[in-house]
Amino acid sequence: MIEESIEPKKRDPRALNAYRHGLTGQVLILTPEDEAAYKTHCTNIHQALDPVGGMELELTQDIADDRWRLKHAAAIQTNIFAMGLTIPDAITAHHSEIDAAFSQARTWLAEGKNIALLGLYEHRIQRKVEKNLAILRQLQQERRAALKQAVEEATILVQAAAAKGEPYPEFDFSSPEMPRLVTHAVRLAAAKQHLPIPKNSLRKAA
Repeated sequence: MIEESIEPKKRDPRALNAYRHGLTGQVLILTPEDEAAYKTHCTNIHQALDPVGGMELELTQDIADDRWRLKHAAAIQTNIFAMGLTIPDAITAHHSEIDAAFSQARTWLAEGKNIALLGLYEHRIQRKVEKNLAILRQLQQERRAALKQAVEEATILVQAAAAKGEPYPEFDFSSPEMPRLVTHAVRLAAAKQHLPIPKNSLRKAA
């Protein structure tokens, strides 16, 4: 008995992946190419906005997802007009550029309602992005102001303890940056007390 060799089936390049987002827990159905692009997109947004804490992370992810939707909406609009170029038309000038212009006009007349709805969809998403970005910036501003005040207070307490020869007080650091910032502030204050400030340091060069 001769066994027939069965060749493994080739993967369909249009196959979809079920990708579960680590932050949202949502399952997204994406092509492998879109999944890679989406991950890169989210990483870039998070690096640019630098969120800290749960609320900032959620707002940043919302912004990333909405920015992704805007990219898709723009691509869909481009593809709608591109599809028009592939449809034969009885009206032709037998000139590539003129026929392309006719095709865009024909597509607008045929798909104008859908294109307008797509524009409304983009506008709403853009407003949501701007709203979430404003909330995120406000949260970050408040967090940084609170951290600055905490560092200033901790610095004073450390300096007072050092002046009395007492051990440094223990602090409940709410931010991992705080020990480094307090240490830097203490060293900077000590340096200012011992180093003279040049009189001409702030004068503009002639």
